[in-house]
Amino acid sequence: MTDTKTLIEWADKHLMTTAKRAPVVLVRGDGARVWDSDGKEYLDFTGGIAVTALGHSHPKVVGTMREQAATLLHVSNLFYIPQQTQLAKLLCDHSFADRVFFSNSGAEANESAIKLARKWAKEHGASDRGDIITMRGGFHGRTLATVTATAQEKYHHGFEPLPGGFKYVPFNDLRAVERAIDSRTAAVMVEPIQGEGGVNIPDDGYLPGLRKLCDEAGVLLVLDEIQTGMGRTGRLWAYEHSGVEPDIMTLAKALANGVPIGATLATESVASAFTPGTHGSTFGGNPFATAVGLTVFTTLMEERLPERAAATGRLLRDQLEAVRGRHPKAATAVRGLGLLVGMDLVPPVGDVIGVCRERGLLALSAGDNTLRLAPPLITDEATVRRAVEIIDQVLSGFVK
Repeated sequence: MTDTKTLIEWADKHLMTTAKRAPVVLVRGDGARVWDSDGKEYLDFTGGIAVTALGHSHPKVVGTMREQAATLLHVSNLFYIPQQTQLAKLLCDHSFADRVFFSNSGAEANESAIKLARKWAKEHGASDRGDIITMRGGFHGRTLATVTATAQEKYHHGFEPLPGGFKYVPFNDLRAVERAIDSRTAAVMVEPIQGEGGVNIPDDGYLPGLRKLCDEAGVLLVLDEIQTGMGRTGRLWAYEHSGVEPDIMTLAKALANGVPIGATLATESVASAFTPGTHGSTFGGNPFATAVGLTVFTTLMEERLPERAAATGRLLRDQLEAVRGRHPKAATAVRGLGLLVGMDLVPPVGDVIGVCRERGLLALSAGDNTLRLAPPLITDEATVRRAVEIIDQVLSGFVK
């Protein structure tokens, strides 16, 4: 194997610099732990950015990958695919949805949702009905449409002209949404909890209020559950906390535990706007990805991982609140649901993440200065306590 120094040099020379990488080469994982090329062990509280719900190298996932790779990888959507159909049925049976479109990523799933909402709206209103209302601080992807849907200008710079048809309003502000909806509105698109934006949790009445506004105006409610779905928040879907159901929902990340996949779910009346030739994907829903998705979903349910995430998440938040109490000059707030948790910091979050990494804990940033934790849903209490112990020690070093 190429040595660590050479590999980093090659990466810095040959990869486009779209990511600021930590000087670590990860080569192996097991459960909630990973190891670098020098043999150092880390607690992985990034979860591959909320992806590895079942942890690294889960035996059922590995077994499915080996079996499916030896059987059939790809055929295209010109034919029926058993694994795709079975996964679609499972998703529909356990959600509001009647139909599913599979793609390869969260951004693609959101692109599909935007197209579907606009197609539906034009079939149920004027030909110019196509505006999508999105929320400040939200994040929906990096393609041109989804980065435009992402109401954060820092992601827009240099990519103008951006596609039209998007309106931005403050998150958690029903009056702003009410003012923004007009005869051109096709849909309101929102994350139940803003992940990249800072682990921002809306008021209890926010999603029910959005549902009411959408119903009154005859527009669609689109929920981006790419980060919150698949048990992350302690329920299978984050919308279940609010008691409302969307018209369209998007999934990706944890759906196949690291194998690229995306899914756009919709009710029958909305999904019917897509007809043959109006949308498609060469790789989306391939036998390999959907076979893994099937295994992930069934394992998630059999092992009751949403419930486990709820309990472990409460422990994580309680422990972090205690840390905040000990270091009020370093940490100002803790919030989250399930195993999607944020801690607002006073010292630069990048500096804190760097020291955590040196001490064997991998963590994420979010928003302006928030430490974000999204570990695998299989993470046990002892691992949570050790991670919090590291954070406690690290923050003590930033208190003057």
